[in-house]
Amino acid sequence: MSMRQRKLVGTVAMLVFVVVYGLAVMVIVQGHGMTHLNTLLQTVIYGVLGLAWILPLMPLIRWMQRPDDLQAG
Repeated sequence: MSMRQRKLVGTVAMLVFVVVYGLAVMVIVQGHGMTHLNTLLQTVIYGVLGLAWILPLMPLIRWMQRPDDLQAG
């Protein structure tokens, strides 16, 4: 698969993941009553959850950026 194809597949996968992740975080935060916590704690929770999506996507991003295999011939 060429880098261009990997980037297309990876971009679609990332968009789907981020949308599902965002919805899941909203459900978890609302379901556990975290909206009643103090403002500082809410800020920390939203900050951590807002950046946590990056970790599971790092292997996908690395895969997308891998150079094309050069075949002889």
